[in-house]
Amino acid sequence: MSPVQTTGDARTNLVEVTDLSVEFGEVRAVDGLSFRLARGAALALVGESGSGKSTVASALLGLHHGTGARVRGSVLVAGTDVQRASGEELRRLRGAKAAMVFQDPLSSLDPYYAIGDQIAEVYRVHTRASRRAARARAVRVLERVGIPDAARRSRARPHEFSGGMRQRALIAMALACEPDLLIADEPTTALDVTVQAQILDLLHTLREETGMGLLLVTHDVGVAAESVDEVLVMRDGRAVEHGPVTAVLGAPSAAYTRELLGAVPRVDAPRETRKADSGQGEAVLEATGLRREFGRGRRTLTAVDGVSLTLRRGETLGVVGESGSGKTTLGRMLVGLLEPTAGEVRFEGRARRGVDPAVQMVFQDPVSSLNPRRSVGESVADPLRARGERDEGRIRRRVTELLERVGLEGAHYDRYPHEFSGGQRQRVGIARALAADPKVIVCDEPVSALDVTTQAQVVALLGELQRELGIALVFVAHDLAVVRQVSDRVAVMHRGRIVEEGPADEVYGAPRDPYTRQLLAAVPALDPEAAARRRAARREPATA
Repeated sequence: MSPVQTTGDARTNLVEVTDLSVEFGEVRAVDGLSFRLARGAALALVGESGSGKSTVASALLGLHHGTGARVRGSVLVAGTDVQRASGEELRRLRGAKAAMVFQDPLSSLDPYYAIGDQIAEVYRVHTRASRRAARARAVRVLERVGIPDAARRSRARPHEFSGGMRQRALIAMALACEPDLLIADEPTTALDVTVQAQILDLLHTLREETGMGLLLVTHDVGVAAESVDEVLVMRDGRAVEHGPVTAVLGAPSAAYTRELLGAVPRVDAPRETRKADSGQGEAVLEATGLRREFGRGRRTLTAVDGVSLTLRRGETLGVVGESGSGKTTLGRMLVGLLEPTAGEVRFEGRARRGVDPAVQMVFQDPVSSLNPRRSVGESVADPLRARGERDEGRIRRRVTELLERVGLEGAHYDRYPHEFSGGQRQRVGIARALAADPKVIVCDEPVSALDVTTQAQVVALLGELQRELGIALVFVAHDLAVVRQVSDRVAVMHRGRIVEEGPADEVYGAPRDPYTRQLLAAVPALDPEAAARRRAARREPATA
């Protein structure tokens, strides 16, 4: 399809990509893509995992040079012909004219060096400034991205920063040389909604103040609505739709775009009708006065502080809150992976000690929870062997049934985790939890790393299993829209405590606690005009 032409001639276009194709071996990751980005404008590349969007972002900085990838077409960035540029020309482009912010700041920052020193080094490489001038520049850009007490915090190392602050530090590093173009590759995927809103507001403010262009790579359509002027929707390496954000999100012409938008969970969408007796049955899991402390003496941290809740057979309890609110620690105590410092957990009326096979967990990161050296079938079989099953034939038949039950193939038994996509690995994790015939499954951020269509598939699978098997679910997540979609009741956690709990419709429709209202106000809106109004509202307290 022909690209939308950004207003202006070649002199005002910061990026011009024409018929770009990128191949890795026999795989064509990008196939004939063309687009333009004007100076000061913002464009989002939106698509599912594997659509080619990150490959395009890397091509803009010439990061495929020397990798064996075959790159064809024309890529012009800030006056540099990336395809024909020498190594020295690419070094001048990267950082000085165009800079990139990656999804995972921990892997992009050196754990051994202070944040300020790393920013200063980038500045010195491109400007040959003195050490003192570079350090002063590092402090200034940290202040610019909202790091409090920047002079002192610049001496901290990455592990001493929160996830949101690390992402701010990466943005500060990108801004050190005042680039014309900022490429942000999934910059908010791992962040909770309030921190995500802060980062998106920051990017918008920086664009206004500096006039830089922004290329945003994201699988989250809501993030695109909050941040850009134009959207280019990608699928299988090609552009399926490209235009102004209001047109693409408000009246999409491509069926795939409509499908993508339809998969996005919304806090204001009608919830799925739950069965009438959901949450009305007997209590299957009860927590009373749960408290969990880490450390000793003055360094004691109270992660969970006096939490009590009840989970009834067949219902779903959503637990929401920001990173550090205590929700994951609570989930691990409910399963028995952590013993409470005080309080108790009761399963079917009996005080529970240690891990009970009837209460299973599905983890956030299926990569780290599956042994890479064992086949997925062997991992799913672990609960069967743990309860004494020794007949290998019966084990294999049962595992095959479970794999097929979660939408995989029985033949996948002998494959290894790296051979599966993220959504498929999460299905393996669900199959492993089901192998113990549980009555309760605690899901800890089970869809946070997945794109929206895969996320919708996993959520639908959990709902289907719950209806068929009568399993009670505890759904721990920072994504309020997903939690509303799946939950009968919702508990909101803040600083280790439950600040609000009730039926999902009541908590979302008429939240009582100010913290709950703050969380809901930070959820991305799919309507760009509504997103702009909310961004302005978030600015008001800061400017008052």
